[in-house]
Amino acid sequence: MAVVVALALFVSGCATGGTGARDEGPAHDDAMGSAVSSSLAPAASPSPSAVADPAEAVRLVKADPEVSAEVKRELKPCVSDGYPVDVSYGDLTGGPADDIVVNVLSCGDQVGVGSYVYREQGGAYHNVFKAEEPPVYAEIDRGYLVVTKQVYAKDDALSNPSSENVVSYLWTSGRFVLKYRTRTDYGNLGGEDESAAPDG
Repeated sequence: MAVVVALALFVSGCATGGTGARDEGPAHDDAMGSAVSSSLAPAASPSPSAVADPAEAVRLVKADPEVSAEVKRELKPCVSDGYPVDVSYGDLTGGPADDIVVNVLSCGDQVGVGSYVYREQGGAYHNVFKAEEPPVYAEIDRGYLVVTKQVYAKDDALSNPSSENVVSYLWTSGRFVLKYRTRTDYGNLGGEDESAAPDG
């Protein structure tokens, strides 16, 4: 009987599934090269497992001469070694590797202070888009770069912007071209007035 129980435990242990991407281990410091700027350091194809380590994106932004000194000052750990960045990878520009979208946030209220897109070209990541008028946040949506900016009137609380602008860009002929713009105005009673029209 003991042999049967031991055999059952052995078989069930072998049948246990893995943990997906975690089986690969943590992302290494050389996943995207060290201090990458718009003209320096070799590029590598980021993998989904690299998303878990924002340190590489932090190095990328800090070494980028296109990023303002003010944003670089904001880019410091909020708690321990946790940097206020959101990083996503995807195909925006049709390049040889996934493009990298980095949003830098403020520590206290998590407001977006800068959004950047990096494209791999000739063995290096280059800055091909930046928006540094807070609050701003960039995302990849079905091949479009979608940038959201909340607009505040003088007396607006952080949680209650007066309006929101959403702009969609498409990579065309080597640059991002504005394709759609949507503005939502928030009324005092919670109503919304939304309009959208393609640019072209």
